[in-house]
Amino acid sequence: MRAYLCKAFGPLDTHGCFELPAPLPADDEVIVNVAAAGVNYYDTLIVQGRYQIRPAFPFSPGGEFAGTVSSVGAAVDGFHPGQRVLAFNSYGGFAERARARASQVFPLPYGVSFDQAAAALVAYATAWFALHDRGRLQAGETALVLGAAGGVGLAAVQIAHAAGCTVIAAASTAEKLEVCRQSGASIGINYQVEDLKEAVKSATGGRGADVVIDVVGGPYTEAAVRATAWRGRVLVIGFAAGDIPRVPANLLLLKGCELSGVFWDEFLRREPDACRAQVGAILAGIADGSFNPPIHGRYAIEEAGLALKALAERRATGKLLICPQG
Repeated sequence: MRAYLCKAFGPLDTHGCFELPAPLPADDEVIVNVAAAGVNYYDTLIVQGRYQIRPAFPFSPGGEFAGTVSSVGAAVDGFHPGQRVLAFNSYGGFAERARARASQVFPLPYGVSFDQAAAALVAYATAWFALHDRGRLQAGETALVLGAAGGVGLAAVQIAHAAGCTVIAAASTAEKLEVCRQSGASIGINYQVEDLKEAVKSATGGRGADVVIDVVGGPYTEAAVRATAWRGRVLVIGFAAGDIPRVPANLLLLKGCELSGVFWDEFLRREPDACRAQVGAILAGIADGSFNPPIHGRYAIEEAGLALKALAERRATGKLLICPQG
């Protein structure tokens, strides 16, 4: 089978497509014929050795993928060859076939396409876990989304809007902010040219945001904390700006606010039943049209390096997909 492989940690242009033997399932695994695999920011890090997970060489990036079941392990119940599924495995998805533990495989309704599923799993599940679980979002609250035009950002905009909240989208260009408005944002802030804290305060009549989704990090995290309302919840998901921020603890005290980490991968492993229920709600929302995973582009396996570079350079508005079958 064909797979996009990392044989040694290095820059994004040092990896490529190779032939590998088709995988065989362990007792608790499902092998999936990959129709579409989502590209995420951590994929750009894992091939450079800059992510907390460091697989043995050679490995393929790609943690989320959708397709049909090829085979199942001896101990697997509930899945069968030919079944439509969505799966997560941290890495391995940029290939014609990929493996995942059965506990990390989800039945895929016929009302959700493979492309939609692969575009949604990590982004929407992370945003849902952040907003509804860690952030305890309530209707009528104000949600501030940093990096709002990216995969997790747009998912958060749609989920918060569907929950009956006022959504403030923060992004780096006017074009990206327009995409955010089309997804349900009421207010847009270009944090490249505007002071984030002052713009949020102005948009909320001085009150601040109740919940903040932060996938950017760098200097924006402290600015977002300063822009929260009393009892605000700041949810840290990633550091697309490159720098891991240090937030003065006195700000948390003075605002009575919370700074919480959101690690969806670990939630899936530690609380699979709760995670399965959340993914089911997301898939139902896609099937009925409540959520619409935006897809920026589709790439062949041989072009996976181009997709990773486009994402790393923040040129994508929405999700990039690797489609092994063309």
